Amino acid sequence: MLDFSFTEEQEYFRSMIQEFSQNELLPQYMKWDREKTHPRHLWKKLGELGINGLRIPEEYGGSGADCVTTGIAAEEIGRGDFNLTYAVLLNALAAEIICHHAREELKKTWLPKMASGKAIVGVALTEPQAGTDAANIQTTAVRKGDRFIVNGEKSGISAATIGDAFIVFAKTNPHLGSKGISAFIVPTDSKGVECNGYEDMGNVPIGRGSIYLNEVEVPEEHLIGLENHGFSQVMNGFDLSRLLIGLQCIGAALQSLDETIEYVKTRHSFGKPLAKFQGVSFPIVEHYSHLELVKWQAYRGLWLRDRGKKHTKEAATVKWLGPKYAREAIHECLLLNGHYAYTKEMPIEQRLRDVIGLEIGDGTAQANQIVLARELIGKEFKPC
Repeated sequence: MLDFSFTEEQEYFRSMIQEFSQNELLPQYMKWDREKTHPRHLWKKLGELGINGLRIPEEYGGSGADCVTTGIAAEEIGRGDFNLTYAVLLNALAAEIICHHAREELKKTWLPKMASGKAIVGVALTEPQAGTDAANIQTTAVRKGDRFIVNGEKSGISAATIGDAFIVFAKTNPHLGSKGISAFIVPTDSKGVECNGYEDMGNVPIGRGSIYLNEVEVPEEHLIGLENHGFSQVMNGFDLSRLLIGLQCIGAALQSLDETIEYVKTRHSFGKPLAKFQGVSFPIVEHYSHLELVKWQAYRGLWLRDRGKKHTKEAATVKWLGPKYAREAIHECLLLNGHYAYTKEMPIEQRLRDVIGLEIGDGTAQANQIVLARELIGKEFKPC
């Protein structure tokens, strides 16, 4: 049987998050960007609502929600505050890595704090010379007795300036390529860790930046999973985060469309509401159609993940087209709202800046097209 409906519990969850997002997040969305601050109190509030712990098991303070429910949170919070959706994205990716691979001590230490919103744990993989080619990282972790000495630089890291700890990927055996990478939890207050922020055009409140690791001593107990198996741990998680990113971007774009529809119904030109002109209504329905198509591909991917089925193609499609269609729709909304939308008095220009950043993070359009080609045509014919 084919069923496109959400459960009664999921519909209730959506209405609850929708109300919070529209009433408490949306009115302050622009404030944090203008002040260049991170609303830690709202991150904690999301923890109180259970958002941060959606993918964390109940025994560690989470709710153990399914992926579809997590996608609902990403879409609805993306409508209110695009940047606070990272409470869903980062926690989903970091929690899956920790839950599935970390020692029990690490789980008990970090998962409850992540679920409550008291701790922000980021993922530090990319480097100045290793973005799409993540297996080419140069950060090293050399074993020294019962600890590892970590040296290197991580760049383009979300939450670099606001995180309490990071899952850091480093080469423990440089001769094995991607099969010689390990993952560690590294608290930001560890000696030798330095975090510097960027002056980004968007995603300002999330504190993206670089993390410098200089002779950082990491206890062996902070190793996540088996030594030299860290790369496969994060790559599987990317299929989830890419689907959530797509819904995050789609939520922001659909909110912009809703606001624009209200505007063109009330703004008159040449004696008629703007909505009566095909040059206005046709672009709106075109963008709506694109967004709806990608949205349901995203939920299909999450549905497949919940059932343990392969969903790499769906994730790559959503990550490629979600930010792209969202950016195009928000840009159109800016134009339809006229010159006031070009000012910082309206949220549309900020959504445009914020969404563009997700055309890069977690895999560019080209990177996801390579993934799709590999999945559709075969690994031996993967584009280079």
